[in-house]
Amino acid sequence: MGEQPVKVLACGDVEGRLNAVFNRVQTIQKKAGPFDLLLCVGDFFGTTPEADEEWQQYKSGARKAPIHTYILGAANQEMTKYFPSASGSELCENITYLGRQGVFTGASGLQIAYVSGREASQEPAPSHCFTPKDLCLLVEPLTNNSKFKGVDILLTSQWPKRVSHYGNTPDLDTKTGGSNSIAILADKLKPRYHFAGLEGIYYERLPYRNHVVLQENAQHVSRFIALATVNNPAKKKYLYAFNIFPMKSMDPAELVKQPQDVTENPYRRVTKDKTDAAKLTFKTEEEEPVSQFFFDLSRNQGNRKRPSDGRGRGRGHFDESGFKQPRRHPQPTGPCWFCLASPQVEKHLVISIGTHCYLALAKGALTSRHLLILPIGHYQSVVDLASDVVEEMEKYKSALRSFYKSKGERCILFERNYRSQHLQLQVVPVPLSCCTTEDIKEAFMVQAQEQKMELMEIPEHTDLKQIAPPGTPYFYVELDSGEKLYYRIQKHFPLQFGRQVLASEALLNIPTRADWKECKQSREEEEDCCKQLRGDFQPFDFAWED
Repeated sequence: MGEQPVKVLACGDVEGRLNAVFNRVQTIQKKAGPFDLLLCVGDFFGTTPEADEEWQQYKSGARKAPIHTYILGAANQEMTKYFPSASGSELCENITYLGRQGVFTGASGLQIAYVSGREASQEPAPSHCFTPKDLCLLVEPLTNNSKFKGVDILLTSQWPKRVSHYGNTPDLDTKTGGSNSIAILADKLKPRYHFAGLEGIYYERLPYRNHVVLQENAQHVSRFIALATVNNPAKKKYLYAFNIFPMKSMDPAELVKQPQDVTENPYRRVTKDKTDAAKLTFKTEEEEPVSQFFFDLSRNQGNRKRPSDGRGRGRGHFDESGFKQPRRHPQPTGPCWFCLASPQVEKHLVISIGTHCYLALAKGALTSRHLLILPIGHYQSVVDLASDVVEEMEKYKSALRSFYKSKGERCILFERNYRSQHLQLQVVPVPLSCCTTEDIKEAFMVQAQEQKMELMEIPEHTDLKQIAPPGTPYFYVELDSGEKLYYRIQKHFPLQFGRQVLASEALLNIPTRADWKECKQSREEEEDCCKQLRGDFQPFDFAWED
């Protein structure tokens, strides 16, 4: 590709702190520039006398923005005084108001769609608000073109509703907050980058697909990034730098490359099918969450008791049919072998069911008590888990440590967040008589070095989320001493690495069982093994009545 990328800076709510943001931009220009343009979302102007004084310096020409700056319009009534027209205009040298909504195409061919303000709750809409009709007028001319693939960048004041669905979780409830119409807009325009502000939060969502796997041709991914307020006291990120080749100049194969951490489209529940999509109806009503029913282990399992919440009734409340009533959990868009409600899950392997997690025998287990801790809902990795799921996962870890200790075994846990869609926390018991904890740690370190990988030790009291942001591919080991080892996966990683180390001659000395496919049992053998395990684990299982 002979052309040069466009170097872009995006900024959150400036709120009148023009000197601060432009000084910061100048610093970045010296270190990593030159950048071609600055795009500002959220509130650009402030409400204080100091903010107005700063603006007058730029308006009068006493100061000049160091970069071509494009801003959105008012998101509240008080700010409308700074915007003379709805169609956009240059407010002063190098600072341009884009307009209420529209599409801006730069000299490079970079296509930027934008929507200023908030979604109106009534008609007629105030001047700082937009209506579904406004968005239809923006979208239809673009999507009616048969060659339309999407826009390069989308700028909106508001967040889209449900943007975190299937992705990492922000410090904001996107089920109730954000705009439903903006969510539909993002689904229609398929921006490669979508920036928003107003909430004072930095949130970079995992990239998501714009196509249905195996049903539609591959399309480019979209990235949603919300930026914080300039000079916020929490020092949350408010400037985002990136390079981008305009879509129209890219090789199609390069454009549709899918990153390893890509998720399903969060908006597909808003526009449910292609028929609705064609109508471009911007709906505002709430959606009904997908119902999920859980398998009842109490049936056909002897004289087992039903799980209890400690108040004399089962967790999730069983109905007369023997199934739990619906509980809301993150849902996958396609088949998943590990979501408990999925038809694909092999429920005869389940050992215990809690509120947020469940315990199952590993398929092709390394040993007879090799188990998996899995979230009931669809989460990709430990770092993506909601706090209540983490809490219950820790309870299962503690229960298993006690269970294995009663059998004279150490509890070793590992996770591979690479080429997997649903979190599987592997839990393998290692007999105390077999080796020491130090032996296990050394085996992981040595075999990692042989594979040219460097396992690092995570400092005590450091959370995995602090070193592995959501979407990061990684391998993680937790020893029975509490020590934790971590490897940030770069390009390739041996999928059976955890099993290979534990099965090696230095530890369990069962090298022929390193590959799970070589350890498959018949369904009857699996059922017998699970029946034994349920009985053995029951005294340690917090999910069952005493």
